Amino acid sequence: MPKLGAEASRQRADAALGPDHSEALARGIAILSAFGPDRRQMTLAEAARAVDLPRATARRALLTLTHLGFLEVDGRLFRLTPKVLQLASGYLGANGVSALLQPRCERIAATTGAACSVAMLDGAEIVFVAYGQASRLMPVNTMIGARLPAHCTALGRVLLAALPDAELEDILRALRPEAVTPRTETDPGRIRKAILAARQAGHALVEEEMEPGFRSLALPLRRYDGRVVAALNIGAPIAQHPPEAMRDYFLPLLRMEAEALAAELV
Repeated sequence: MPKLGAEASRQRADAALGPDHSEALARGIAILSAFGPDRRQMTLAEAARAVDLPRATARRALLTLTHLGFLEVDGRLFRLTPKVLQLASGYLGANGVSALLQPRCERIAATTGAACSVAMLDGAEIVFVAYGQASRLMPVNTMIGARLPAHCTALGRVLLAALPDAELEDILRALRPEAVTPRTETDPGRIRKAILAARQAGHALVEEEMEPGFRSLALPLRRYDGRVVAALNIGAPIAQHPPEAMRDYFLPLLRMEAEALAAELV
């Protein structure tokens, strides 16, 4: 068996993986996950470096995924195919949060004229599972499944605020925040303070930390037993909606929706 790269070896040791762990499956998923906006296509050598695997191992994974239809190859370049969306559609179809909240987001967006979204927490990132907007400037499908840093988004801050203290501290210790805009908060102490403020207030308001000229308001979505399962957000251009309007108009609306959904979320 080819020798694992240093990073892959470390991850396996840290996770204390047992005999039921399928390395081949894990490598295949790692290869798929390595593609993205910054890596739309990769050569064999680039894919091997991206997932820290020997070239021979990466080659087998790439060729297997190509045979299964999840990748296509053009000369030396591998890229994702639309078949990958089957994996996402299976999750969205089985996930009650997505199915329940997509029409709600569309209705809220049509009513307010502002973008409305729902996200769930995945480590230090948020993943959009529902999205609606009044205009169709951006296709909804480009947002569902998209990931953003949790620490500098309103959605992320309320989701991080809902974590137990020990779990939150683990994420914050490992966090290496980078500035996305000139207003992105990168100081770990102030990020922690903002998250704790969101926990205390029950909502988060973030201005231009993720996107210039954009303000977002989010609150947690709790299921019947009080557990936070997602977060609901309204975002709008700062020129159209000052902070007072966001809190006075949008916050009561989000709270009403969250209360109505509590009994439906599982």
